[in-house]
Amino acid sequence: MTTPAVSSRDLPHPAREEIRLEGILHALSDPMRLRIARELAAAGDELSCSHFDLPVTKSTTTHHFRVLREAGLIQQTYRGTAKMNGLRRGDLDGLFPGLLDALLDAAARQAVRLGSD
Repeated sequence: MTTPAVSSRDLPHPAREEIRLEGILHALSDPMRLRIARELAAAGDELSCSHFDLPVTKSTTTHHFRVLREAGLIQQTYRGTAKMNGLRRGDLDGLFPGLLDALLDAAARQAVRLGSD
């Protein structure tokens, strides 16, 4: 069961046992969401939503973060007025060992091959 939001600043996240492979693959099937995941992995730390310079509207950016959060890929928390985002690497590696690294590595190789990195 998804953790309910307690206030407007609490964001619902799936419990570890609720994370599904299909949800992870769906979330990463979009180029913008894959880009967000790659940037978070490269940073190795939390990044604010405003850090990401995506070529989409603010509402679309919000949608992408929500899809990533609801799939269980990222954890979002408020720090003051900033919404911080971090990969749920521990949960993902525990559930699907090597999957996240394999997907991110494949995405990096594709970006080089296509000249988009």
